[in-house]
Amino acid sequence: MTSTIALDSSKYFTLCGLGGAIACGTTHAAITPLDLIKTRHQATNITGGSLYTGVGATFIGYSLQGAGKYGFYEYFKQKYSLLVGPKYAHEYKTGIYLAASASAEFLADIALCPLETIKVKTQTTSPPFCNSVWQGWSKIVKSEGVAGLYKGIVPLWFRQIPYTMVKFATFENVVDRIYSFLGKPKKEYTALQQTGVSFLGGYIAGIFCAVVSHPADVMVSKINTDKVPGESSSQAISRIYGKIGFAGLWNGLTIRIFMIGTLTGFQWLIYDSFKVWVGLPTTGGH
Repeated sequence: MTSTIALDSSKYFTLCGLGGAIACGTTHAAITPLDLIKTRHQATNITGGSLYTGVGATFIGYSLQGAGKYGFYEYFKQKYSLLVGPKYAHEYKTGIYLAASASAEFLADIALCPLETIKVKTQTTSPPFCNSVWQGWSKIVKSEGVAGLYKGIVPLWFRQIPYTMVKFATFENVVDRIYSFLGKPKKEYTALQQTGVSFLGGYIAGIFCAVVSHPADVMVSKINTDKVPGESSSQAISRIYGKIGFAGLWNGLTIRIFMIGTLTGFQWLIYDSFKVWVGLPTTGGH
């Protein structure tokens, strides 16, 4: 699988971003019913309605987030490797994975946050807060200003950045270990076999991601439904934690482990399949 596209070119990073958008947008939209159940369990006692409530905001938001997460991850991974130099790049590879993924997710969440706010409000109100993404966007801006779309940005960063750091660093290291266990270099396996390794590595990484990021995920759901107007994020977090306690931060964990494991496995499968399709090498195992 020799690529004619330079791995440090803008075309490469753009294609990685496109692959990430496809992988994240489609998978998150597909599991909307599970996400709906999980979010309502965390934040409310609402039942009934369409299982695909919030699917529009989910698809758009996570397509944008996926583009930023995967595209910027590949960009920062390459830049940080150059920064430390070839002598240390391999020795400190896990540190590079962690730094690159954290940088990428920080930027990706800026695009995701408004859509995540609309999604959560739609899923946790009865009747639903809005009937379309545009209607939800307009209602929030009219009542709370643009800041209302970003009221969950801090807990979102606390949820998504550790999640993505674990997702990428665990995936890269697990894939390396899988190829070491199999006993042959990655290049000696077919594209189908390599994408199979990507799915397995992604599923394992997803389990770790779910546990690490779950408390912040609960808090994001709570803040988007229970934050008092004029209250800062830190005040809201403190007040909500006082109500639910430490145990409340783990509501819905079992559902989320299954959801995130499956989600992450298929994201890596779709992402690396897309890379193979456009003539790029699969991720990890170098």
